[in-house]
Amino acid sequence: MIALRKIFMFGATLGVILLTATSATRAQDYPTRPIMAIVPFAGGSASDVVSRILFDHMSKTLGQPIVVENRPGAGGNSGTADATKAAADGYTIVGSGSGPVAANVTLYKHLDYDPQKDLAIISPFASFTIIVAASSKLPVNTVQELIDYAKAHPGELNYGSVGIGSSQHLAGEYFAQLTGVKITHVPYRNIGQYVPDLMSGQVPLGFQWFPNVSAALTAKGARALAVAGANRLQALPDVPTTKEAGLPQYVVSGWFALLAPRGTPPAILAELNGALKAAVTDESVRARFAQQGAEAIYMALDQSKQFIGNEIVKYHDIITKAGIAQID
Repeated sequence: MIALRKIFMFGATLGVILLTATSATRAQDYPTRPIMAIVPFAGGSASDVVSRILFDHMSKTLGQPIVVENRPGAGGNSGTADATKAAADGYTIVGSGSGPVAANVTLYKHLDYDPQKDLAIISPFASFTIIVAASSKLPVNTVQELIDYAKAHPGELNYGSVGIGSSQHLAGEYFAQLTGVKITHVPYRNIGQYVPDLMSGQVPLGFQWFPNVSAALTAKGARALAVAGANRLQALPDVPTTKEAGLPQYVVSGWFALLAPRGTPPAILAELNGALKAAVTDESVRARFAQQGAEAIYMALDQSKQFIGNEIVKYHDIITKAGIAQID
C-alpha cells in the first residue's frame, strides 16, 4: 500500500512538473498566432483610438497582429465580462477602463465578473484628462459663466457620458459637488449617439476625453471651456486649465488599462507587459497619444495590481459621497 502511494505521489509530482514545463514552453514560444483584443467601447471612442495606437506598436514587438474587436454595452461591462470567460492563454486580452474595472465594483449590485479575481492586469497605459465642454448653442464661454448659468437654471442642463459610473459621469458629479450646481446626467450606450446631441444643444454639456468631443470641437458645434489637469493639453493649447479658469480643485482624469483573463501564465503576462512598455515609452506613440489628449503611462505587474486595488477604493469613496444609487 505504501509502495503504491509512493508511486502515485511520484506520478502526480511528475505530472505537475511536465505540465509546468509544457506551460513554460508555450509561454516561451508565445505568441505564435494573432491575438484578439477586446475593446468594450464603441469604435472611434477615446479608448478605441488610443488602444489601436498601442496595439499597432505592440504587434510589431510581439511579431503577431493584434486584432481589435469592439464590444460596447453596459458602460464597458459586457465586453469586459466576455474577456473573463476567454481562455487564459494570452490570445485574448482586453483594454478596459476605470469604469468597468474600478468604479463599477461599487456602482453595480451584481457584476458578471470580479476585476481582481477574474482578470490579471498587465498595466494601465493611458490617462485622459477631462475636458469641460459645452455646446456652441449654450451662451457660455468660460467655466465661471457655465457655473453662473447653471445656478440661474437649476436642473435644466444635461450632460452626457458613455454610461453610469464612467469617468465622464463621475467627473460631472464631482463638478456639481464642487460648484453647487444642479445638472442632470444622461447616459448613452456609445459616444457616437452623444455627440450629435451635444452639438444640437439637446444635451449641452460634457465632461469628456478629447477624442470623444474632438469632432464637435473641430466642427464648432461645441467649445472646450477648460481642461481638468495640471497642464494644458497639446491638442488644445489655447484652452485653459481649470486652475487658470478659477476652479483649481477640479482636477479629474480617467484611465485605460490592458488586462488578461485570470490564470494567464506569468511568463505571458510579462511578455505583454514588456511589449506595452516598449510601446508607451516610444516617442512616436507618446506623441500620438498627446494628440488625442492622453498621457502614456506604464507600471510593472506588481505595481499594476496594487493600482487597481487602490482605484477600486478611490471610486468607492467618490460614488458613496455622491450618493449614486446602485444599479441592479
